[in-house]
Amino acid sequence: MRFEPQDTPRLFAVPCGVDFPRALVDGLVARSRNTPPEALAKVELIVNTSRMARRVRDLFDQGPALLLPRISLLSDLDMRATLRGLPPALPPLRRRLELSQLIAKLLEAQPDLAARSSLYDLSDSLAALFDEMQGEGVSPETIRSLDVSDMSGHWARAQQFIAIADDFAETHEHAMDAQARQRQVVLDLIEEWQDCPPQHPVILAGSTGSRGTTLMLMEAIARLPQGAVILPGFDDQQPGHVWEHLDDPLMSEDHPQYRFFKIMRDLDMTPDQVRPWVDALPASTARNRLVSLALRPAPVTDAWMREGPELRDIDQATADVTLVEAPNPRAEALTIALRLRKAAEDGQTAALITPDRMLTRQVAAALDRWDILPDDSAGQPLQLSPPGRFLRHVAELFCKPLACDTLLTLLKHPLCHDGAGRGDHLRHTRELELRLRRYGPPFPDADSFAAFEIGRELMPGWTAWLTQCFADKPIRGTQPLSQWVEALRNLAEAISRGSQEAAAGGLWDKKAGRKALEIMNNLQAEAGYGGEMTARDFADLLRALLSQGEVRDRDAPYGSILIWGTLEARVQGADLVILGGLNEGSWPEAAAPDPWLNRQLRHQAGLLLPERRIGLSAHDFQQAIAAPEVWLTRSERSDEADTVPSRWLNRMTNLLSGLPEQGGPAALTDMRTRGQEWLGWAEVLEAPISLPPAKRPAPCPPIAARPRRLTITEIPRLIRDPYAIYAKHVLKLRPLDPLVQEPDALLRGIVLHKILEDFIKATVADPGRLTAQDFLATAAAHLEAKVPWPIARSLWLARLERIADDFINGERQRQQTARPTGFEVSGAVRVAPLDFEIAGTADRIDVDERGGLHLLDYKTGDPPTESQQKTFEKQLLIEAAMAERGAFERYGEGRVERALFLGLKSPLKEVAAPLMDEPPGKVWEELTKLISAYFEPDQGYSSRRMVFQDTQTGDYDHLARYGEWDRSDQPVSEILT
Repeated sequence: MRFEPQDTPRLFAVPCGVDFPRALVDGLVARSRNTPPEALAKVELIVNTSRMARRVRDLFDQGPALLLPRISLLSDLDMRATLRGLPPALPPLRRRLELSQLIAKLLEAQPDLAARSSLYDLSDSLAALFDEMQGEGVSPETIRSLDVSDMSGHWARAQQFIAIADDFAETHEHAMDAQARQRQVVLDLIEEWQDCPPQHPVILAGSTGSRGTTLMLMEAIARLPQGAVILPGFDDQQPGHVWEHLDDPLMSEDHPQYRFFKIMRDLDMTPDQVRPWVDALPASTARNRLVSLALRPAPVTDAWMREGPELRDIDQATADVTLVEAPNPRAEALTIALRLRKAAEDGQTAALITPDRMLTRQVAAALDRWDILPDDSAGQPLQLSPPGRFLRHVAELFCKPLACDTLLTLLKHPLCHDGAGRGDHLRHTRELELRLRRYGPPFPDADSFAAFEIGRELMPGWTAWLTQCFADKPIRGTQPLSQWVEALRNLAEAISRGSQEAAAGGLWDKKAGRKALEIMNNLQAEAGYGGEMTARDFADLLRALLSQGEVRDRDAPYGSILIWGTLEARVQGADLVILGGLNEGSWPEAAAPDPWLNRQLRHQAGLLLPERRIGLSAHDFQQAIAAPEVWLTRSERSDEADTVPSRWLNRMTNLLSGLPEQGGPAALTDMRTRGQEWLGWAEVLEAPISLPPAKRPAPCPPIAARPRRLTITEIPRLIRDPYAIYAKHVLKLRPLDPLVQEPDALLRGIVLHKILEDFIKATVADPGRLTAQDFLATAAAHLEAKVPWPIARSLWLARLERIADDFINGERQRQQTARPTGFEVSGAVRVAPLDFEIAGTADRIDVDERGGLHLLDYKTGDPPTESQQKTFEKQLLIEAAMAERGAFERYGEGRVERALFLGLKSPLKEVAAPLMDEPPGKVWEELTKLISAYFEPDQGYSSRRMVFQDTQTGDYDHLARYGEWDRSDQPVSEILT
């Protein structure tokens, strides 16, 4: 094929709503119909993406049999650069690592600029700025000469730093940045074409010319004798006066057709000189006209008043358009999934197009209930893949002490110990988890791993492997990046391999593993340029690198159900197109903040404005909405707040609402009605099955199954929440201890009891040690040994310092009254005539000169008042009754002279048990009566019988279905057999 000679540059276009790759192939075939077979093979076709190249080849493969044109990508120009003797391209990672060292020094000098964790994001943005400068032909001198006199000091500092970084970037003698190299190739190619233009057809198709280097190449090709540029998604419905108003980039760069206006202006062409590539008509010319008017640039939206009444066939334009305005993202995702399922049943090709990756994941999850696996072109972010997560978790081992959750996250990971013995490894992991939950320590170490092995038959070498891979891994200070990479790789492979050395781990298997290995190898190759860094810096670097990778590793996707990003949508076609997430901030995406140059400085320098991305997104919208059948979906509210409709959707609805004589409001109502119908179906699908609420339980188990032993501390629970006693002792259920241990009230009580026990014992042996200094020294030693949280140690010691003097003064009086003789004394006594035992432990028992017993109970919070003790909190009263019945063997049936709560909270409180009002004999009689009641067959263990507050939660409330009933409901007894 050959083009007819002409005096003007050669621009062709394909309108919105026409399948661009198919139109491209059809045009090539039509123009080669009356030429020799080899004529098509001489055509040099340049496309912008590999997806476009694959689609074009696939269309040619469908027949008839023809010789293929020479298809290449814009990125293939690198090969020409090598042939022309240009130095190789500098690896992007190397430049990034070098810039990160400069930015690290900047953050050290100006810590208010950004957080240290943003180091590699800043290096990314600076590297992107340099790429953009080289791609747009903006020199460093241009940046240095920018006028920042009337701006804040931040921009002046950024300008200075860019100059420093640029000087540093020029230090490579035998390499060029990729963008600079690409631009030089294009410049050399244009120079060669000026002297010796190619005589065969050269066609560049599918690019909008949004980048400076690409635009320069497009213009050069359009001027070749046999060159042509084919523009995708050209708005042939836009009047000439609108094109003329696109000349100001500050006002018009967010318009979908601005890039085409720019190339026409540079080529001294007008829109009527752009010829159609094929005669194919769009799916709906009326809809294209409506959308074109809706998307007019802001200065000429008055055209709505002038041209709106001229619109015809609005009902036809919107007949195949459905508007879904969902109340929330979940409803939007489920409605989209329902429509995709219907398309699968009908054999339609359906595509969801959205830049919102959260929405695509929700839609894919909803489709999974019908076993529909969509073909997602974006794949999965590498950092969220199993190898990506695994490597990030392993890198965290170098940053901080090993915690239980970190350990078990790795031990349960599918890539951990995935060779021989995987089953035994998981069994050991479950046993280790239960031990760590119950006994700790909160930060496992080699000693705790060794203690776990005692008394267990474990897989040979498992404990040694556990210690080698997880114990004492934090690394302080800095070390070269190469050492970090080597340490990470060795440790990750060892954890994946497992304890059986004969087996190899599967960390680097499959697509995601190979992609992760590629990143690790690349990082190792460029590590020499990374300098010294801390463990946290390395973990942040790894996270940033993994976040840039994507992997497609899906098996047998549903071929006709597709999920595309906006880039894929440019080169594909579908019967049904769903434009999802049409909200501001999602589509179009919010412009990423630039920490180096603001919008005004970018405009002065000739760099791309933030509106460029919005304009590209608008062009994608204009192309996609021209499909045969279209859905427009949005959610009216996000998880956090109300949303704002996308500006393009807002313009369309406003335009339709303002055209009553043409049927605009009715058409808009029909669009919403169709969407509301599908929303209703989704709501029905999600409607919960109505079930009667549970009754307030009061189970009555057989007498033989009821508990025969309770501790003193469980008696108040028997009074307040009998169901908890039933669940614990009859059902044998125990709450699972938390995995992440915290310095909570339970631990504080245990530690303080031990502090007081050791201190009082020492003062009995040496009364001279009864001082505040010795008390605090004992406390500090115990806190250091048993509380591994520095902040908790400091806080608890400070609390003891506030009460130390009062405690010592009170202790002197207590020891003058009676001598401490017993600490943590355990005892038990039978409740006659029942087959029942009460057990308990006395914190401290003192004996006076007459042999009378003085019982002390330590409380880390507020001790119960006398009235509370008389009604519910009877622990100390029951303890006194037990003591007088010989529960504590070494003291016999002694007389209790005093029982005292000691509140170890500032101010120090002493609250005596009301032994005069509640003597031990009376308490024992009431206790016997209480226990006897639960030996009656019809006595149920009711839930939350007399809780202190409604807001108080119990360990077994969920089992009792609390919430389906409240305290006003009567307990329903249930005889159990």
